[in-house]
Amino acid sequence: MTTPNPNPDVTPNSTPASEEPQRYEPGPTPGKVLAWVLLFLVAAVVVVVGGVYFG
Repeated sequence: MTTPNPNPDVTPNSTPASEEPQRYEPGPTPGKVLAWVLLFLVAAVVVVVGGVYFG
């Protein structure tokens, strides 16, 4: 006598989720990378100037 499968959507021969093909999203555009670099540099300048001015 066999027990019923508690999850009929998954069969014993199905592949695990870790073996699914990887899906990658496209990389950032050069403009977006430049914007993040400029934002970081502006934030660094604000921190340094604030430390010199208020320190």
